[in-house]
Amino acid sequence: MSIFNKLFHTNKASPKNTLSSTMSFLFGSTTAGQNVTERTAMQNTAVYACVRVLAESLATLPLHLYQLTDDGGKQRVNDHSLSFLLHDAPNPEMTSFIFRETMMNHLLLWGNAYAQIIRNGQGQITGLYPLMPDRMDVNRARNGELYYTYTRNYDDYQAKDESKQVVLLSDEVLHIAGLGFDGLIGYSPIAMAKNAIGLSLAAEQYGSTFFKNDATPGGILEHPSVVKDPERLRKSWQSQFSGPSGHSIAVLEEGMTFHQLSIPPDQAQFLDTRKFQLDEIARIFRIPPHMIGDLERSTFSNIEQQSLEFVKYTLNPWCVRWEQAMNQQLLSKEEQGRYFIKFNVDGLMRGDYESRMNGYAIGRQNGWLSANDIRELEDLNRIPTEDGGDEYLVNGNMLPVKDAGQFYQTKTTGSDQA
Repeated sequence: MSIFNKLFHTNKASPKNTLSSTMSFLFGSTTAGQNVTERTAMQNTAVYACVRVLAESLATLPLHLYQLTDDGGKQRVNDHSLSFLLHDAPNPEMTSFIFRETMMNHLLLWGNAYAQIIRNGQGQITGLYPLMPDRMDVNRARNGELYYTYTRNYDDYQAKDESKQVVLLSDEVLHIAGLGFDGLIGYSPIAMAKNAIGLSLAAEQYGSTFFKNDATPGGILEHPSVVKDPERLRKSWQSQFSGPSGHSIAVLEEGMTFHQLSIPPDQAQFLDTRKFQLDEIARIFRIPPHMIGDLERSTFSNIEQQSLEFVKYTLNPWCVRWEQAMNQQLLSKEEQGRYFIKFNVDGLMRGDYESRMNGYAIGRQNGWLSANDIRELEDLNRIPTEDGGDEYLVNGNMLPVKDAGQFYQTKTTGSDQA
C-alpha cells in the first residue's frame, strides 16, 4: 500500500446517509418537547416561508446549456438533448420549474436531492425524475464506486412483482448534496436546527392551547375541607368554564376559592419568543426577514439592498452548488471541456429603473455596450444590425492616456516651425 493510500484511506469509507438508522438521533424529540421532522417542520409558517422563497427563487431562474467559443466567449446551445430537459421539461410529467422546485425543497429539508437519470441506447440523457431522499441510501462498493439503494413504495413493487429495493449506479443518479461533513452526503438543516424549530412549534402550540381555552389561564380550586370526589369536581369545572365557556360566571360554593397558577402570555414574553424564533429560523436559511413577512426592521432605504444581498449571499451559493453538480454528473468527460450549465441571475441583480439607465448610459458611452446588448438585458426586441443595433460607440472627446498630450505637442511644433 502506497503512502497516498494510507493518507487518503478514510475517503473510501462508506458515506453515512443522514437519513439512515445510524443518524436517526438527528430527528425526533427536542428540548422543547416537540417532535421535529422534515414534515412537521413544514407546519411552521417560518420554515414553510423560507423553503418556499428559496425553492421558488431558484426554480424561476433561467437555466441554459452553454458552449465555449474559440474566442473565449460563450453561446447558448439549443440542439443538445440537455437543453430541453433543463429549460423546459425534464420528463413528460413535470415542467422545469416544478422539477427544480421539488429538488430544492428536498435539498432544504433533507440536505440532499436525488434524481434518476434516464438514458437512451446511445447514452444520451432523455429524462430526469426526482427521488425521495428519505428512501435513498448511499453506499460505496469494494471498488470504491458509489452506488445508491432506493426503497420504492409498497404499491409500486407489489403491483409489478418486482424487488422492493432498486440499486442505481453513480451515473444513473443526479445527486446534489448540501452542507455536510464528508463532502458526499449533506446534513439536513431541519435536523441540525431541530431545537430552534422545536421551540417555535412549542410556542405556537402554547398559543393555540391558550386560545383554545378561551384565553383563560389555569389554576386550582381550594376547598376548606375534604372533597369526596375531586376528579368529578375537576371535570365539572372544566366542562363549564373552559373553551368557549371560559368567560362564564363561576359560582363557588362551600367556601371554595380559585387560585390562578399559569403565567399570562404577556408575562411569559410569548410574543417576543415568537418574534425571536422567526428571526432564528430565517437565520438558518439565510433569508432576509422581510422576505418572509417580517418588516419590523425594513425601510425603503435598505430593503432593496437586502434583496440584492439575498441574491449574492443566499441564492448564488445554491446556484453554484447546482451548477457544479450538474456539470459533473450530466455532462460526459468529453463534453465537460466544451459545455457548461449555468443559471442566469442577472435579472434578480438589477436595481431600480434609474440606476439601470445610468449604468447602461455609462456602458454605452464607453463602448462596451451596444443598443442590442442593453435591449436584451431589458428583455426588449433587438434593433436590426443595418440600423446600428450592434454598433459600439465611444465618446469622441475621450483619448488614451498616453495620447493625452499629443494634440498640445503637435500644436507647439507647428508654432515653432512657423
